[in-house]
Amino acid sequence: MKLVFAGTPEVAVPALDALIASDRHEVVAVVTRPDAPSGRGRRLVASPVAQRAEEEGIEILRPARPRDEAFLARLREIAPDCCPVVAYGALLPRVALDIPANGWVNLHFSLLPAWRGAAPVQHAVIAGDETTGAATFLIEEGLDSGPVYGVITEDVRPTDTSGDLLTRLAFAGAGLLAATMDGIEDGTLKAVRQPTEGISLAPKLTVEDARVDWAAPALRVDRVVRGCTPAPGAWTVFRGERLKLIQLRPTPDRTDLTPGEPAVGKNSVHVGTGSYAVELLWVQPQGKKPMRAADWARGVRIAPGERLGAAEGAADVR
Repeated sequence: MKLVFAGTPEVAVPALDALIASDRHEVVAVVTRPDAPSGRGRRLVASPVAQRAEEEGIEILRPARPRDEAFLARLREIAPDCCPVVAYGALLPRVALDIPANGWVNLHFSLLPAWRGAAPVQHAVIAGDETTGAATFLIEEGLDSGPVYGVITEDVRPTDTSGDLLTRLAFAGAGLLAATMDGIEDGTLKAVRQPTEGISLAPKLTVEDARVDWAAPALRVDRVVRGCTPAPGAWTVFRGERLKLIQLRPTPDRTDLTPGEPAVGKNSVHVGTGSYAVELLWVQPQGKKPMRAADWARGVRIAPGERLGAAEGAADVR
């Protein structure tokens, strides 16, 4: 088939590579978000998908909005057989959906109808799912509600961050998307309607969603930190400033600390939660680079009664 691939971030590149490598299909163009400011200089940088397409000499379409008439006109000229999609980042209007003969087929990183939305992997980790996966489905105007072509499953490991899990799904899902294109082309694959039960939503996580509640159980704290890593980044407050929490681990044998109460050892920092404590491993103070939690604690010299997550000056009263 003649394909126009739609995607933007790094996580979409493995799927683009798989389709470029296919001897059954031709990627004639990519659709991606416009160049965006990046770095301290805020200079415009092309998306990872655009950079990969440029390396291959593939035409790049960067509409400000997918309903822009110039973009739609060019898409009609190309007349793609199908438009595979991975994390494009913009809603597609009906007029665009109707152009390719076999529609737009999305690779979504969940087992639909679970975790429909922008952040399925993060929500799966935070919810404590033991298994997740990826699905290919025909895009309709509803939110990730279209009929499904195929799925793969992936175990969620106890120490997985959302970044770890998404990387594995991106490569495994690339094969699924390529196989889906093959099945559509030869007519052996038919999309099946999603069940009406088991629907859950995965909206984009906000910075406030990533704030750790030390009164929650340790397992919940651990899942929030892992689910929000690398983005938007889990955090707490210490002495009125934000402290990013990069890595921690539950320590069930430590039950003597109240929520947010730190205990600094020679080479360790434990913090109480609503159940047992967690050990902080890596943190990032505001305006500084990531560092080992024990080094941070030695530098700030935590005073008796100080807590994480408390307003400045608040003390632990028992």
